[in-house]
Amino acid sequence: MRLLDNFLQRWRGSVARRWVPRGSRVLDVGCHRGEFLQSLGSSLQFGLGLDPLAPPLTTPRWTLSRDRFPTSKPLAPNSFDVVVMLATLEHVQNKDELVRECFRILRPGSRVVVTVPSQLVDPILILLTRLRLVDGMSLDEHHGFDPCDTQPLFFRHGFQLVCWREFQFGLNHLFVFSKPEAVTRAPR
Repeated sequence: MRLLDNFLQRWRGSVARRWVPRGSRVLDVGCHRGEFLQSLGSSLQFGLGLDPLAPPLTTPRWTLSRDRFPTSKPLAPNSFDVVVMLATLEHVQNKDELVRECFRILRPGSRVVVTVPSQLVDPILILLTRLRLVDGMSLDEHHGFDPCDTQPLFFRHGFQLVCWREFQFGLNHLFVFSKPEAVTRAPR
C-alpha cells in the first residue's frame, strides 16, 4: 500500500474506533493485515480478522485468518460485541447473507460499524491509481454500490440505525447499526 492508501485507511480506522467499546470482542471483516485490530491495542478483549488475502497471524489479543465472511466453519452465535467492515461492504457480492450472519453472531445490544465510499470515489481512485498515488485495491470489485442501499440492507435483517455521517470530505460514509437488546425471532 502506498502512503495515501495508508493515510485513508488510518482515517477510516480513527472514525470507526470511537464505536468500539473497551473490552469488546471484535470481528473485523476485510481486515487486510490487521491494522484496525492492532490499533485497538489493550482496549480489545479479543479480535478476529477475516480477509481472503490476510496473512495468517496470531497475537495475544487477536487472530487473522485467510478466510471470507461468512466462514466455511460457522462462528458461534452471540459471540461478538462489534463487527467492523471498513471499505469492505461494497466488495461483497451476497450482502444479504453477510448481514444475516452479522446478526446471528452479534450479542443483543451489539453493533456493526461500516464505512462505504461515495459513488464519486471510483473515478477519483482510478485517476489516483493512474498517477500511482494509491494502489486502488480491488477497485474493480466495488460493483457500483450506492451508500443509500446500506440502511435498507441492515434494516431488512433487524438492525437499527445508531449513526450515519459522511467523512473524508463527503467521499466516505460511516454507518453504525445495533442489534436490538431483545429479539423475539431472527429476521428473514
